Amino acid sequence: MKYKRIERAVFLDRPNRFIAHVELDGRRETVHVKNTGRCRELLVPGTAVILEKSENPSRKTGYDLICVNKQGLWINMDSQAPNRAAREWLEQGGFFQGPVTVETEKTYGNSRFDLYVEMPGRRIFMEVKGVTLEEDRIARFPDAPTQRGVKHVEELIRCQKEGYEAYLLFVIQMKGIRYFAPNWKTHEAFGQALVQAEKAGVKLLAYDCLVTEDSMEISEPVRICLNGE
Repeated sequence: MKYKRIERAVFLDRPNRFIAHVELDGRRETVHVKNTGRCRELLVPGTAVILEKSENPSRKTGYDLICVNKQGLWINMDSQAPNRAAREWLEQGGFFQGPVTVETEKTYGNSRFDLYVEMPGRRIFMEVKGVTLEEDRIARFPDAPTQRGVKHVEELIRCQKEGYEAYLLFVIQMKGIRYFAPNWKTHEAFGQALVQAEKAGVKLLAYDCLVTEDSMEISEPVRICLNGE
């Protein structure tokens, strides 16, 4: 997936979850942050960031903050990017072999999943989680407690039991990762839910991404260590 009309800036501060202040072309600019997670290890004053200019002239903020540089590595932190990249990846045959039909935001019972995939003889629900937290080249999720995330995992287990294939895809929005692990310290219940999901037959996947200043695409599989090591 590609971005349009990007510009490089310097991060200054983040007064709340939704906006940040940056220095752009020598002026202080208020921008929208496309990620409501904490991202404290990424948004450090003085860090280089990438902005995408909005196409809506009436918006209060003229730019979205989409990418940050951490020690020379570009990390995409746009929370909408993983779903877009995953859909492109699946439609281009990146995981399933043969022609596929991919729908987004598919409702099933009282649940709504990110992706629904159909191919001959197969019906697949897939939930996508973007991962931006990295510690010593280990990717972890979540970076804050997520009851919604636990609910999604439990719903995938139900889909699996009711005859569908169920996948949970962790899209790691960077390169250079050794392995993925649940963030047990931050939210133990989510880690427990992943263990139960794997036992129930839900397929757990983790893939890293090629990230540039104006693009992100799913790249290679990353090992998953549910015990955190």
